[in-house]
Amino acid sequence: MRADRLVSLVLLLRQHGRLSATALARELEVSTRTVLRDIESLSAAGVPVYAERGRNGGFALLPGFQTELTGLNHDEALALLVAGSRRGAQTFGLGTALASAMRKVVDALPESYRVTAAGAAQRLLVDPETDLLARRQVAEEIPDVVVAEVRRAVFAGHKLRIHYAAVGQAATWRTVDPIGLVTVRGQGYLLATRSGADRTYRLSRVEAAEELDEPAQRPDRVDLDRAWQERSARFRTGGDQVAVLVRMNPARRQELVGTALAVLAEETEADGRLRLEVTFQDPRHAEWALWQLGTDAEALAPQWLRASLRDRAAAIAARYDASSG
Repeated sequence: MRADRLVSLVLLLRQHGRLSATALARELEVSTRTVLRDIESLSAAGVPVYAERGRNGGFALLPGFQTELTGLNHDEALALLVAGSRRGAQTFGLGTALASAMRKVVDALPESYRVTAAGAAQRLLVDPETDLLARRQVAEEIPDVVVAEVRRAVFAGHKLRIHYAAVGQAATWRTVDPIGLVTVRGQGYLLATRSGADRTYRLSRVEAAEELDEPAQRPDRVDLDRAWQERSARFRTGGDQVAVLVRMNPARRQELVGTALAVLAEETEADGRLRLEVTFQDPRHAEWALWQLGTDAEALAPQWLRASLRDRAAAIAARYDASSG
């Protein structure tokens, strides 16, 4: 890890020309004391880094300290930089590593590609957090120590113990055979089998994880895209789940989507309100979710849900009827 940090420090100085210890510490996610120790180590190793005093001072490298990555053309460099803007790496705990890798790619590019590729990448935005209707997609917060353990087990092909909290249940330990990791709209999932049966676990509900030494029971090759499509299809149609058609205020969309199991369809009506078809775990789950949104959402179907919400509202109105005080 320290060797990688030293390389990143050199690359930051190569790209920015001069940076203060505070700025370097922020970029590398370490303390200023660590940065100063790293600067001393680089100097001792013969790297031409020096300090400039004064208000605009900082650390810099002597000109000409550079290596080039040959064989990479402009479009290939651009593809790498655009890929680095995607948020999937954050979900899988690889955000810091990705930032470091992008610095190395940019620094190693031939001079003729570096400026144009970096400038072109600034003109492209992939998967923004909000769309034109200001509907926000918020990536889940997953502890790095948890996702790192899950990731190691997936790549090594080892069994994995996870402390997992299913919806509405206390967390329990279970041992699974990990197959792969999937990220969808900022949410991460672990595809696995348990006792031979397919299982899909939401990473944000994994409270702890432990890679085991025992090899996982899984095929050598997997078509992860196909596996995800098949599991998604089963998930949308299985069990006692309830499909609900909702018309709602777009400002409350995230609340509904956050508690629903899946969004089957979505469209924006002429007046700006949203029409969504979503699934819930069972009838009680559907009624609870729609009730939380009050008058900002209307269940259009099924009819039994409309009746249930109407009766519940009527009971509340009767309780607060002024004439009954």
